Amino acid sequence: MPKAYLEAVRQQDQTVNHLFAFLGLQAETFEPDRAVLRLPFRPELTQGAGMVAGGILTTLLDETMAHAVLAGNQPGQQTTTVDLSVSFLRAVKPGTDLICEARVVKRGRRVLFAEATASSDDREVARATASFLLLG
Repeated sequence: MPKAYLEAVRQQDQTVNHLFAFLGLQAETFEPDRAVLRLPFRPELTQGAGMVAGGILTTLLDETMAHAVLAGNQPGQQTTTVDLSVSFLRAVKPGTDLICEARVVKRGRRVLFAEATASSDDREVARATASFLLLG
C-alpha cells in the first residue's frame, strides 16, 4: 500500500485520502521516515478569533507524522496513532499557509516514534511527538 498510496495522494485531485481533500492538504515530500505537507490558508480553518484552530494544527501534525511513518513502511504494513502530544507555540496569522515537516525518530518492530514541527511565515507555530503502532 505505501508506494501506490503515496503516489496517488500527491495528485492534485486525489480521492484516496478524503481528509486531505477536505482540508486542502498538499503533499510536498515523501521520503522514507520523512514527510512534508502544506496546508494552504482558508478562512474555514479559523476559529472565532480568526486564528487557525488548534484542532486543525493538531490534525496537520498527526497526518504529517503518519505519512512519514507510511513512507518508511514495508508493503502491507499499516499504522495507527496511539499517542500524540502537541505544544502550541504561537498563533498562526490569518492568510498564511502552514508547512509541516515530520520524521520518524525511532522505528521499532511494532512501535514507532515520530516528531513534527509546523511553521507559518518561516516561524515555528507548533510541534508534536507521537507514537504509532504497526499493524499487519
